[in-house]
Amino acid sequence: MSDLHLTCQKSLFDLEDGVTYLNCAYMSPLLRSTMDAGVAGLRQKARPYHLQVDDFFQPLEKLKSLFAELIGCPNSQQIALQPSASYGLSTVCKNLRIKKGGNMVLPGGQFPSNVYPFRELAKKKDLEIRTIEPPSNFAHRGCIWNQMILDAVDENTICVAISQCHWADGTLFNLEAIRQKTRECKAALIVDGTQSVGAMPFDVKVIQPDALICAAYKFLLGPYASALAYFSPEFDRGEPLEYNWFNRRDSHQFQHLVNYQDEYRPGAYRYNMGEAAHFIAVPMLISAIEQLLVWTPHAIQEYCRSLVEPFLKTAEKKGYQFENEYRGHHLIGLYLPPEKDVDLLKERLASNRVFVSYRGDAIRVSPHVYNDTVDLETLELFL
Repeated sequence: MSDLHLTCQKSLFDLEDGVTYLNCAYMSPLLRSTMDAGVAGLRQKARPYHLQVDDFFQPLEKLKSLFAELIGCPNSQQIALQPSASYGLSTVCKNLRIKKGGNMVLPGGQFPSNVYPFRELAKKKDLEIRTIEPPSNFAHRGCIWNQMILDAVDENTICVAISQCHWADGTLFNLEAIRQKTRECKAALIVDGTQSVGAMPFDVKVIQPDALICAAYKFLLGPYASALAYFSPEFDRGEPLEYNWFNRRDSHQFQHLVNYQDEYRPGAYRYNMGEAAHFIAVPMLISAIEQLLVWTPHAIQEYCRSLVEPFLKTAEKKGYQFENEYRGHHLIGLYLPPEKDVDLLKERLASNRVFVSYRGDAIRVSPHVYNDTVDLETLELFL
């Protein structure tokens, strides 16, 4: 579907009057339609005698197809449903090709789920982790940081584990350039798309990551404890974290499940979590991603741009610093001027029901289509 010129979609969400919610990077509100889908799933589970074999498999296939469309993946069988980003990234670490004495490159200050699995792997295999911290100066900060990451990748690099945009301040990483360098060095590119996919265009055919892991409760507008993952064919013969019946060949033949199968279903099916038929989460995710495909990530990004550009001009005049070259429009980290007291600011915003996040030294502002210019003007009043 072609990109739309979006207007505020707040009526489609269940947000209270008087709340200024600029915190999608923390957790998205749910669409009313997604809530309805969850309730329908509860009712289905309440009367399990209506369930058929296809009810275990077909909704998941629909969800995989929708997510594949969202990320430009030509084969939905490379998609898996998982319970969290850490589950997906741990799956990746279990299947990386190890180079003796090798290294793994990570940007500084990443979300812990995109750090701990690699730290554990490094300890077990005696590997080096190269953590590339951002420059302290904001002049061309994003450009310099990206170059520092590229420079850290060499022939001993096993993988670069990175996000499309930094979770704390929204700095964009040049994934195409990083992919090119990792390919030259025979290293994997592992992308955590939790803070971007759904609100920012991502194309598997262009980026060609080895894996893309996305927790679904933020910009995919889905329920908590759910994630969607893309695994490239490089992982097709890998080992999953768990060994459940659902992912095996002929698992739809319930009467023959004790004819145990060593063979998995094709592609990334082996990486589905147990109970991936999840009768509540799957329909909720289907509903949410269907709506995202109607809006399109490009149009969502443009709508957020229309909100934040005037706001950032005012914030800059008040002395706040932020990444202004390498960033998206759905997630911005505002670094306070020295004279500002972050605790007083927190108290002032909370008492006026203005919701943002505080990550490191930054105020993280993350709007979406349920916001309007009044929301940004409200935040601006208290900065």
